[in-house]
Amino acid sequence: MLPARIDTDVVRRLIGEYSDTKQTLEERTAIYKELIGFVPPRIEARLNVTGALDPTIVDMQERIREHAMYPKCFDVKTAQLMLFGMLLMDGNDAVVLHGMAARRAGASWEEMQAVINLCYLFRGMSAANKGAEILANMAKREDAEAQASAK
Repeated sequence: MLPARIDTDVVRRLIGEYSDTKQTLEERTAIYKELIGFVPPRIEARLNVTGALDPTIVDMQERIREHAMYPKCFDVKTAQLMLFGMLLMDGNDAVVLHGMAARRAGASWEEMQAVINLCYLFRGMSAANKGAEILANMAKREDAEAQASAK
């Protein structure tokens, strides 16, 4: 489950407008929309709040994220599968987002399960259970999206 979305109008009114001069908010969010299909709520909050208060750090954060998340030696699918496994091992709720990104990058259900199996070796049944739950919910979401686009 994703955290609640922020109220961007309240952020703009009480904290301030996004003020990064290097990239517009739309340009900053484009990579997330491409990778996951939407901008996750916490990232939306960081970009809007920190982008109003300290746009320099937002630019630094995003450049580091881009450098780390898109290494020249891995394709996007491989990087996202690794992140999926690392976050599952850690019990981090961002595992769902990187699972979605891995699927959007072409990861099969079998590849996702193989990552879960690797996590099981070192994290145990909780990783196996959580991983299966994540895949089931991702399948449900993908099915709902397919049904909606077929209409």
